[in-house]
Amino acid sequence: MDVRISVTQTPREISLELADDLDRAALKSKIEAALSGAVDVLWLTDKKGRDVAVSAAKIAFVDIGASEGERRIGFGG
Repeated sequence: MDVRISVTQTPREISLELADDLDRAALKSKIEAALSGAVDVLWLTDKKGRDVAVSAAKIAFVDIGASEGERRIGFGG
C-alpha cells in the first residue's frame, strides 16, 4: 500500500510503501488521531521495517493509495 504525506512548508512529499496486508481501517484511525491532535507524532513502518515519524502539526494531507494487487497499468478500465 502506498502512502504519500505532504508536510507544510516543505516542497517534497514523504512517500512510503507499507505492507500490503496492513489493516487500512487501522491506518486511517492512526492518521485521524494525528490530524485531530490526539497524538503529536504519526509513526508509520514501511515494508522494509523502517520507522518514520511525522509531526502531526505539520501534516498538510495524507494520500492512501491502492495496495499492490489493485494497481492498474495502461488505458484499460
